Amino acid sequence: MTDTALLEVRGLTKTFGSVQALAEVDFEVLPGEVMALVGDNGAGKSTLIKCVAGIHGYDSGKVLFDGNEVHIHGPKDAARLGIEVVYQDLALCDNLDVVQNMFLGREERDWFFRLKEPIMEQRTAETLSSLAVTTIRSIRQPVASLSGGQRQSVAVAKAVQWNSRLVILDEPTAALGVAQTRQVLELVKRLAEQGLGVVLISHNLHDIFEAATRITVLRLGRDVGVYEREKTTQQEVVHAITAGIPTKVAGVAETGTVVS
Repeated sequence: MTDTALLEVRGLTKTFGSVQALAEVDFEVLPGEVMALVGDNGAGKSTLIKCVAGIHGYDSGKVLFDGNEVHIHGPKDAARLGIEVVYQDLALCDNLDVVQNMFLGREERDWFFRLKEPIMEQRTAETLSSLAVTTIRSIRQPVASLSGGQRQSVAVAKAVQWNSRLVILDEPTAALGVAQTRQVLELVKRLAEQGLGVVLISHNLHDIFEAATRITVLRLGRDVGVYEREKTTQQEVVHAITAGIPTKVAGVAETGTVVS
């Protein structure tokens, strides 16, 4: 893992009418790390991610990718940079099979606009294999027949198939059982091992401390701090989520294990 940020957000501010959703938020993700993004409902997590993904514009601040300032005006701009988001609803079509979902909207066609089925099957199998996804019986089975963990694996594989460099996962283990959650968290770790930057949004601190390298806490639209997983505790993170920490109060000396 390198010390040079893959994604860096500086002083991002976003308002919706009279509501300030983000207030000068700083956020960064390094290649090869899992950065957890946590906070209570309304903390600004979704707004921050949607600004990075080009769904929302922002009022002020900067977004840098690979050290260069970028202006992301939509999801296509984000995809061209290598930023992919897997939302909580997964955006999968139950009536289509795994291959069709993996290439939905990006189908491989020949000069006569016929689908290149063998090529798409091969790429799907290679992507799933590279992520060590072995629980799917057939890549031609309908997504509706898959378990929650398998569906999440397909959604993540779909995101990384297009030369992605940063993958943002929104509540990937919500509503999953213990075994399926373990499967997804192992997949998250493998993404980081392959050098991708991963943003993990979750309310489940057990999952966060299982998979994350660092933890960024948002509270009421502001970044409270960044914690190294190995140097903090769940109690400290919960306190930051619910009450904030004194390092953000002017005139108060910094204490504790927050790293930024």
